[in-house]
Amino acid sequence: MKQLLKIWFLVVAMVMGGALPPQVMGDSIITTQWSAQAKSKKKAKKKNRKSRKSSSSSKSRDSRKKDKPSSSSLLTVPSIGKTATTTAIPQQSTNTLLSVGIPKGVSNQVINYQSIRVNFNPSLRIPNCVAYELTATMVSMADAPDHESRKNYNYAKDSNVKSCPENWEYRGSGYSRGHMAPAMDMRWDKTAMAQCFYMTNMCPQDTKLNNDHWRVLEEKVHRWAKRDKRLMVYTGPIMGKNPKMIGKNKQNIAVPDAFFKVLYAPDQGRAIAFIYENRPCPGNISKYAVTVAEVERRTGLTFSSAMPKRQCKVEDWE
Repeated sequence: MKQLLKIWFLVVAMVMGGALPPQVMGDSIITTQWSAQAKSKKKAKKKNRKSRKSSSSSKSRDSRKKDKPSSSSLLTVPSIGKTATTTAIPQQSTNTLLSVGIPKGVSNQVINYQSIRVNFNPSLRIPNCVAYELTATMVSMADAPDHESRKNYNYAKDSNVKSCPENWEYRGSGYSRGHMAPAMDMRWDKTAMAQCFYMTNMCPQDTKLNNDHWRVLEEKVHRWAKRDKRLMVYTGPIMGKNPKMIGKNKQNIAVPDAFFKVLYAPDQGRAIAFIYENRPCPGNISKYAVTVAEVERRTGLTFSSAMPKRQCKVEDWE
């Protein structure tokens, strides 16, 4: 009797819980079968709830991943020497301040490298102008103990530029391969350093000028960029009417009469320019300071209208 009562209470409980149909009463075998089925159903329901919860959680994670920018959409940061350093690389190709107007009739090919924009003259086989933005961060990296070493890089032809000179074409000419964008400013990154050694960035330059007073000017620009946080730097040749030629058969690489360097500090609203003849030029840099307008007059190039064209006081920069 006690056994029957236990079975009865179990059946009633399971009927009320929905585990057994109401018509099944009193048979212990049937009760056992339905009890097993009930447990199986409960496990299945529990498993389905977990599955739905897991699916929902997965979708939520996927949604969050979509909202977060992927690594490929973020700015690539270089790593140099022993220390990994991050920096925002100025986008030279989209920086409107670096756009330079080239006179009509002058051969020109724009080449956007990682850190410099070259306006290359395929006819003269030298650049018309090389422009780049130099930031304080880039200067700090270039001056760090683990910066890229110049001795690890060689002058090279840019195979993507048909008229680019070969390294050997300068040999025996009496002129240096003069960087328009100096290696000193590019030591912060391997790619920047390698690309500034392309011959598209070179002009035949008097060796003494290149090693002495032109280098002094480049060192000052380097320091000024660090102080002013960023500088737009434009460098190139000033050509005579009948330039001397060097290179293969001594007639296909033009030798400039002089060189210009234009500097613009957009945050300070300052601009200045310098012109050095392509020969030894002793004396203080103030001797060679000119206005941006003077460079435009002598080259035919036009620089950004944002920069002041009539300033030339070196004391505003020192």
